[in-house]
Amino acid sequence: MTAVSKLGSTAVGAKNDGAQNCNVALLGFGTVGSSVARILCERSNTHLRLTHVLNRNVARKKVDWLPSSVQWTENIDDVLSSDVEIVVEVMGGLQPTEDWIRRALESGKSVVTANKQLIARCGPELIGLARRMKQQIHFGASVAGGVPVISGLHEGLAGDELFKICGILNGTCNYILSQIESNGIPFATALREAQKLGFAEADPTEDIDGLDARAKLTILARVGLHCNVRPESIVARSISAIDSVDFEYANQLGCTIRQISWAELKAEPKGDCLFAAVQPALVELSSPLARVEGSQNLVMATGTYGGETVFGGHGAGGHPTAVAVVSDILAIARAKQAGMSYAGQPLEKTPTVTAEFTTKHYLRFLVKDRPGIIASLATILSHCGINIDSVLQKPACPKSHLPFLITLEECKASLVEQALQQINSLDFMVQPCLHLPIL
Repeated sequence: MTAVSKLGSTAVGAKNDGAQNCNVALLGFGTVGSSVARILCERSNTHLRLTHVLNRNVARKKVDWLPSSVQWTENIDDVLSSDVEIVVEVMGGLQPTEDWIRRALESGKSVVTANKQLIARCGPELIGLARRMKQQIHFGASVAGGVPVISGLHEGLAGDELFKICGILNGTCNYILSQIESNGIPFATALREAQKLGFAEADPTEDIDGLDARAKLTILARVGLHCNVRPESIVARSISAIDSVDFEYANQLGCTIRQISWAELKAEPKGDCLFAAVQPALVELSSPLARVEGSQNLVMATGTYGGETVFGGHGAGGHPTAVAVVSDILAIARAKQAGMSYAGQPLEKTPTVTAEFTTKHYLRFLVKDRPGIIASLATILSHCGINIDSVLQKPACPKSHLPFLITLEECKASLVEQALQQINSLDFMVQPCLHLPIL
């Protein structure tokens, strides 16, 4: 990093060419917040000027590389009563964050936020408030960190009519699944390694159970498909049941396993329907989704006219996320200099949301071996109107914990779940069947 302490009391990011400064306040000085401040300090040829940093326990947070002109505070009123034009929220959480963002907009300040859960839950209301106050709210860092997918969907693909968005939106899950795949280790071991390296939180529930990716998919559905949906309406399933044997079976099918976020808008006889889910799934090895490793993110958008567009890169980390935040700050500052008011958004659809995909299916069983197991399963599947496609069994496994695989021909997910309610109660089942879609 360039030494910035030499700036002395010079305003952060100030230019010397006479251009009007745009004052910026930073709410939160953690990993992302400090990276944003670094970029604002070290970036040349910008008129952005960091004037306030708000954080709890500022005495502990203060750094000597920010100039003395920056006001450190623990009181949001110091920011709201100032001449700050853009408030940058990188604290996280729902409260008091939501209240502070609303107050910032109401006081005539534009907002940049990286808060995916807040935007997923309150995005339409906050966007509406910004429009009424003739301000802007940008949230490009809320999905895929440093990957410019929000601006890409909102501006770069605005001329297309998008109908499908799918991708890998959670780097923690992708890292864990990559480790199970490449090293043949159990899920619990891969999770501990991810926590040790800082990829996973001490409580990884948001990531593992798909809640983090669900919030991001909600935002992408709004921005790209213009569908106003609630996060809770999208099914999210955990990756915790995935084992190394599943990657062996998937490989025999020419596939791998990834946590996939999927939203596809279809016109149905009774109105628009959004097929959406976040869940582990089999994807073909030839798919771009299969080649995403470690903590990277990837988003694929499909349009009526432009076909498929892929966005990929580092989806987490202080610097990549901070780049997206600063890009949003610059976009708002340029709009203010040009005298632009808040741009209107296309009307949003309110479709029915369902996870009733029609696909092939992967069923991995763990059983106490005995004659007639396949016949019993085939009978139940047949009664539910489901056809078996193939059966695979790994050799030399213990009879008391025998894993084997059944793949199903294309059918609705609800039919499979109906069959599994009966199957999982059978006395030879060691654990519930693992059910994954084959995309």
